[in-house]
Amino acid sequence: MRRIIEKYKRLIELAKVFLKLGLITFGGPAVHIAMFEDEVVSKRKWMDHQHFLDLVGATNLIPGPNSTEMALHTGYHRAGISGLLIAGFCFTLPAVLITGVFAIIYAQYGNLPNVKPFLDGIKPAVLIIIFNAVYKLGSKAIKGWKLIVIAVAVAVINAFGVNEVFSILTGGGFGALFIFLSEKKNVLNSLSPFAILSLLMITSISTAIEKSQISLTKIFITCLKIGTVWFGGGYVLVAYFDGEFVQGLNWLTRQELLDAVAVGQFTPGPFLSSATFIGYQIAGVGGAAAATIGILIPSFIFVLLLNPLVPKLRRSKFFSQFLDAVNVSALAVMFIVAVKLGVEVLIDPVTGINWTEIIIALLSATAFLTIKKINSAYIVLGGSALGYLLYLI
Repeated sequence: MRRIIEKYKRLIELAKVFLKLGLITFGGPAVHIAMFEDEVVSKRKWMDHQHFLDLVGATNLIPGPNSTEMALHTGYHRAGISGLLIAGFCFTLPAVLITGVFAIIYAQYGNLPNVKPFLDGIKPAVLIIIFNAVYKLGSKAIKGWKLIVIAVAVAVINAFGVNEVFSILTGGGFGALFIFLSEKKNVLNSLSPFAILSLLMITSISTAIEKSQISLTKIFITCLKIGTVWFGGGYVLVAYFDGEFVQGLNWLTRQELLDAVAVGQFTPGPFLSSATFIGYQIAGVGGAAAATIGILIPSFIFVLLLNPLVPKLRRSKFFSQFLDAVNVSALAVMFIVAVKLGVEVLIDPVTGINWTEIIIALLSATAFLTIKKINSAYIVLGGSALGYLLYLI
């Protein structure tokens, strides 16, 4: 009985901590994880620093949002499977609900003249945020000429129309083989079963989506597929969403995609809540639920599988190189998508150069260059305000 009461107390405490974190964490995974460390290591002593760092490293070995997966790992460490479920649900719930409210408002008022200037100002700001993310992530991800070759090859095949998800998977799989073969290692003996699982899941999911005729089912399966192969941080979602919902299914415009990214920026919690926004624009509340659940499920599964496999994954050289190749492939796709978005945002098909958007983009870039560690949410809000002011002028 005492054990049950103790576990119940732990679950209540997990719920309180991660609901709070879900409401106050702005600024991306690095900021989220820093706040997690302060709460669960420094303040509450739920684990020591070394174990926390081990879990941070482990989240980089699997697809999905790092900060959400750290919440899941912490919940599992503290109270088992039920703790994992509570921590994950409570951390993502505030972002999903807030984003859902914005999605409803956007669907009702997004095209009205008095709202459009704000949204027009957001688009170039988001564009600069994406380019900034590509630069910052690329400076860490590109560790040698082999990864540069992989990134260039993936950028080329994606620019010529290959689907974003398969561009990244191809870059990851063939890139890792290229690195291994160039080092004359035994590829097959080092192949991680976890990498095989990811490839099998994406293959089966892709087959399922082709057979599905139900819109909500397609939304769910598409987001499930994205969640299964999502390496490289929150901004990579822009590339995945563009490939699947804009170019693939034609259910979303690039303007709506940029607005979804913007909402993900200035709401707290994980960036994956953009999926909630997108799902609602496509199919209302049912679409929002299908997209959110679909993109989250793989993280829950992977974290459950990962805990006992961490020591083996650390020793798997192939999986480590697969991850490196996936990361640079994702960045290459992000860059191509950002270029396409830039053409649409900065060049008006009727009047030519859109000077208002260019001014906002330049000011946003200047803010990143001159203000250290500026929160991206301020860039979005500033772009929105500038859009309205320039509209008045």
